[in-house]
Amino acid sequence: MQSLDPRLLQILVCPVTKGPLRLDAERQELVSERAKLAYPIRDGIPIMLAEEARKLEEKTAL
Repeated sequence: MQSLDPRLLQILVCPVTKGPLRLDAERQELVSERAKLAYPIRDGIPIMLAEEARKLEEKTAL
């Protein structure tokens, strides 16, 4: 499992809301709390496409 460069995390934003993202290292996802979406990270590359994102359940987003 590759880790995401911390500098990249500082500049990436949610493509839907343009808001901040939180790294969920365990699930290898970038989470947008506002959009309630989790973008996958595959082979160290964030997939920043809304159609590839997983919808978060209300409980998970809190």
